[in-house]
Amino acid sequence: MPLNKRVFVAGASGAIGRRLCRLLVEDGWEVVGTTRSPDRAASLQAIGVHPVIVDVFDERALRRAVAESKADAIIHQLTDLPPALDPTKMAEARVRNARIREVGTRNLAAAAVAGGTKRMVAQSIAFAYAPGPMPYREDSPLDVAAADAANAMSARAVASLEQQVLDAPFVGIVLRYGRLYGPGTGFDAPRGDGSLHVDAAADAARRAITRGKRGIYNIAEDDGTISSLKAERELGWSSSFRIG
Repeated sequence: MPLNKRVFVAGASGAIGRRLCRLLVEDGWEVVGTTRSPDRAASLQAIGVHPVIVDVFDERALRRAVAESKADAIIHQLTDLPPALDPTKMAEARVRNARIREVGTRNLAAAAVAGGTKRMVAQSIAFAYAPGPMPYREDSPLDVAAADAANAMSARAVASLEQQVLDAPFVGIVLRYGRLYGPGTGFDAPRGDGSLHVDAAADAARRAITRGKRGIYNIAEDDGTISSLKAERELGWSSSFRIG
């Protein structure tokens, strides 16, 4: 059954969310986008998005926002990270981000089920794999038992997010993004193994609304670290995509 051309973007004012919303509006989607900031709501409205100010941890308000959107598809782009991944702030940010991935995803998935959502695309990461043979593929294990406590916490939160999305009674698509660079990320150039331009990340989410079967897809540039062949084959995705 085709989707109704309405999409709910959770985290619309983030680095990927802003680029993604531009693409969706250009494609003719009616986009409802969430933010926690009134200032960012105005910037979303300026590009044709219907902004909703809501916190993913406010279960009742989130459920109401999803229901009122009447969207058949939801895109989960929620994160809570400091500008340019400021190393002095990352320890606290990783804890907040883990909570979003676990509790926030639980709330968003519950709202999606209550609202009759048919498809959810969720942001994950491609740099939480356990050390092993490269390139890492979607069936490579996550580093949930990492010796570093912060890395283990992040990997467990990623695993929780992915399992919640894949187990829900809608078509769940998980996009494991590489290390972002480009506009809004604080990084102008690739920054190590498994990099990904923010525009290519946004394009992957746009494609996954209508393409691909339930499952996990790596989304990263081909440098021998991460294999994105599945996304190239099933989503028609290319890491070379840029917004003109």
